[in-house]
Amino acid sequence: MTDDDLLRYSRHILLNEIGVEGQERILAARVLIIGAGGLGSPVALYLGSAGVGHITVVDDDTVDMTNLQRQVAHTMDRVGYPKVGSIQAAIAQLNPGVEVTAIQQRAEAALLSQLVAQADVVLDCCDNFATRHAINAACVAQQKPLVSGAAIRFDGQVSVFDARDALSPCYACVFPPDTTFEETRCATMGVFAPLVGIIGSVQAAEALKLITGAGRPLTGRLLMLDGRAMEFTEVRISRHAACPVCGTAQVPQAA
Repeated sequence: MTDDDLLRYSRHILLNEIGVEGQERILAARVLIIGAGGLGSPVALYLGSAGVGHITVVDDDTVDMTNLQRQVAHTMDRVGYPKVGSIQAAIAQLNPGVEVTAIQQRAEAALLSQLVAQADVVLDCCDNFATRHAINAACVAQQKPLVSGAAIRFDGQVSVFDARDALSPCYACVFPPDTTFEETRCATMGVFAPLVGIIGSVQAAEALKLITGAGRPLTGRLLMLDGRAMEFTEVRISRHAACPVCGTAQVPQAA
């Protein structure tokens, strides 16, 4: 690290759980963020400010006036611009030393397979089940940890699905792909502005913990937030042997 790095990241370095070695891991890390909206904004800003070496952001949408109520990485002067480019600019203003790759595409299976393979940690900040399941499948196939968050109205949830851990469930264990869920969108259901900041910040924290080895990640635990009462509830979740994505019949066994 340079002298400037030692100064910029001094508050991380002071933490015994991170220190110089942990910060060096952060600087060398490659993170993939799917979704550049309400959750992707705080995730990208915190990971960028923390010094994650390379951040790839994937989203096919553009900044709209209605986004500005909660998507804090975007600004009035970037309305109409690609969200990924807006987040790239926001991170550059915070920390120009971070390399950001902006990909304005839908997160489809072929693209995910390529990008997940290159990442150390993947963050699901999208807003639909089909994409969530595609991200999960790619992470299981590539054995990469996934930090998944969701927020709608006053309710949020976050968990870590780590395919490297034999006991960890995957997203499909908790939300089976063959189950019909009602798609809920902010455009029709609304969302409490600070809620995405809370959930996104937890996602960023979990990603940094996975990178540095600090603390205990949310693997095997689903953390749910009722923003009306500001109450957190934790539910234990486990791997399902019959899961169509990570079940014992699908995951290759070590020799």
